[in-house]
Amino acid sequence: MKRIDEIDKNFKVETNLGKDDIHFHSVLDTPFRVYGLTYENGKFRRMPEKVATGVSEWVGYLHTNTSGGRVRFKTDSSYVAISAKMCNIGKMDHFAITGAGGFDMYVRRDGEDKFNSTFRPPFDFTDGYESLFDFKAKEMREITINFPLYSDVCSLYIGLEENAIIEEPTPYRNEKPIVYYGHSITQGGCASRPGNSYPSILSRKFNVDYINLGFSGSARGEREMAEYIASLDMELFVYDYDHNAPDWEHLQRTHEPMFKIIRGAHPDLPIIMMTSTSMDRCLDNRTKRRQIIRKTYENAINNGDKNVYFWNGAEEFAPYEEYGTVEGCHPNDHGFVGIATSLEPLIKKILK
Repeated sequence: MKRIDEIDKNFKVETNLGKDDIHFHSVLDTPFRVYGLTYENGKFRRMPEKVATGVSEWVGYLHTNTSGGRVRFKTDSSYVAISAKMCNIGKMDHFAITGAGGFDMYVRRDGEDKFNSTFRPPFDFTDGYESLFDFKAKEMREITINFPLYSDVCSLYIGLEENAIIEEPTPYRNEKPIVYYGHSITQGGCASRPGNSYPSILSRKFNVDYINLGFSGSARGEREMAEYIASLDMELFVYDYDHNAPDWEHLQRTHEPMFKIIRGAHPDLPIIMMTSTSMDRCLDNRTKRRQIIRKTYENAINNGDKNVYFWNGAEEFAPYEEYGTVEGCHPNDHGFVGIATSLEPLIKKILK
């Protein structure tokens, strides 16, 4: 049987990776499975384009950042390569380029996904790159590759040995994803690599699927966003847009209405309400904001809701503040591990 790149040369992926037997496969083809993203109008997206642009201009811009995207598969290839075409690359002075624009790879061992390597982009890349990791041994492995946190990906091809076996991945333990909604920290700023964002850490810990709806500087609790989230079939909803509310009055106007929209569609859905982890110098009226979120939680409890949970970011993140941020606001890897470690027992209780 002929391969598609033999029939249509437009599908041929040129490479300089030094492997004569390499063959590239689109992650959109079976048996590869892409999680946390859809593919629409030539780009991977975290939500439908029409919905995103209807929420706000900046959500429309950021929803194509591929945070939370993963491709999973099994193969016996002795090496794994990527060839990525990227339509927009996030480069910032306080954010490792391996996190904002890189891919990292995990291999499943003893029932857990373990970090294996980072496909490191060249610093001056502008429209994508290719990279290869050589295992130097041919054996069956289950692979997860995480997409970049703050960049757009137009296409991703996986390079494997010509005659390598490729199989579908083992399904996650749950059919429904955890949905995270929030700000730049939710999106993953400023983890050194994609797998170190706290939703990614928790996904590996519990072997669960998730959708990252973190929108840097642009999570405002809009009704359109609440209605979209309410339309999703999910196992758990986690929301934390405290830091992006322009002021405490905006948070007061939007926080409980957002909860009610989602609760109305999902009467029994577990919902975690988070307050910001950012220090006082990065957030005005931190105490007032926390009280507003606490009030949403207490009102739900008083109305008989048994599936709401409150997470105090100031209290839970305090042990990590000294070494846990890049500039006093955004977590580094130590900070993200701290958030995940703090949330772990709560999510374990919820997932039972």
